[in-house]
Amino acid sequence: AASSSPLSPFTASSSSTRYNNNHHNNRHRRHFFNSNSTLHQAKKTNNNNNNMDCDETPIYWNRETGRRSNTASRDSPIVREARILALCDPTDAYNEPLYSGPLAEGAKLLKIGTSPSDFDDESIAQQHPNVVFVSHPNAREPLVRLLRKFPSVEWVHARSAGIDHISSPALFRSSAKLTNAKGMFSSTLAEYCMTACSYFAKDLPRLARQKSDVNWEKYPVSELRGATLGIVGYGDIGRASAKLAKAYGMTVLGLRRNVVAASSSSDDPYCDRFYYGTEGLGEVMAESDYVLVAAPLTEATRGMVSAEMLGRCKSSAVIINVGRGPLIDEDALIEALSSNAIKGAALDVVAVEPLPEESPLWKLDNVLLSPHNMDMTLTFMRESTEFFVNENLPRFVRGERLLNPVDKSAGY
Repeated sequence: AASSSPLSPFTASSSSTRYNNNHHNNRHRRHFFNSNSTLHQAKKTNNNNNNMDCDETPIYWNRETGRRSNTASRDSPIVREARILALCDPTDAYNEPLYSGPLAEGAKLLKIGTSPSDFDDESIAQQHPNVVFVSHPNAREPLVRLLRKFPSVEWVHARSAGIDHISSPALFRSSAKLTNAKGMFSSTLAEYCMTACSYFAKDLPRLARQKSDVNWEKYPVSELRGATLGIVGYGDIGRASAKLAKAYGMTVLGLRRNVVAASSSSDDPYCDRFYYGTEGLGEVMAESDYVLVAAPLTEATRGMVSAEMLGRCKSSAVIINVGRGPLIDEDALIEALSSNAIKGAALDVVAVEPLPEESPLWKLDNVLLSPHNMDMTLTFMRESTEFFVNENLPRFVRGERLLNPVDKSAGY
């Protein structure tokens, strides 16, 4: 289903560090995205073949505001078939809407498999597959090989919001459009963000200890009202978190990759100030009581929350990561936590998953750990497959704009 009020895209043409909604204040800074990586260079070569139409504003689905409706013109004619390859586990029950249908008129599932050899049947090639649906966690190389084997592929859809597990120069250079499940997981991760803030503000570990010790001892707690939440990566997850934070009475700072149009920024009711670039990141880290890391993982954002940036934090700051583990220099984070240079961290993602048994994070009392499951609702993955089946497939066969396009030049 489409969003009733599409979010502004995470792109623009300027490089200012900060945009203050109240004072309309711009200052020019450097980007925190470098351009030296192989992936970045591959993406640059594809700028003219990007699946983000430069003359059209992208439309993004949002689980909170979207509603099931006939967003595709269901009475309009079918202009092409959707011949689908599912790069997925055949036993994945969440994909039942795709495996068992019904599918949109003009769409058919050709084959399900996890490796390129599963798609070697000559009858598949003869049907010229043009859509690949991806839900397998180890799909990067298999997808590259499928794109080479089937140049007829026009569209690749990832069931997840993150595409780091399928990113490759071959994908970014291909002519295939790329879409994802942005907006499907934002609301539950926003709830986790506020849970993490409260965990440290109310010192919930102390409550558990006192209950275990049968200790009725009062102690002061902190308020979230008046505290500052800095959001590194103000996309769909960030904005959903900002919405809840404002309900708590918090000040919200947002870091974006580039300056967006002033009207777009000033109209956002949930963010008090926007920042941009490396210096903007430093300012967000320095001013925030809680830092939510929700940026996408690309070669340019890897390690962006570095030792230097952690050194900018208040000693009372809490780091919350719902993006990807490698966004943070984990060794530097462990050092900051161990030395009490910062108050704590809530980590739903870590650099290596599952977290190795020897990791110091297991034994740090000021760390809240979860096994990358804070978006794992009972229905989340099935709903994501349903989004592909019920919304984007009908659009594709009618030649209409797809929801949730991924900007190949940015990698998300």
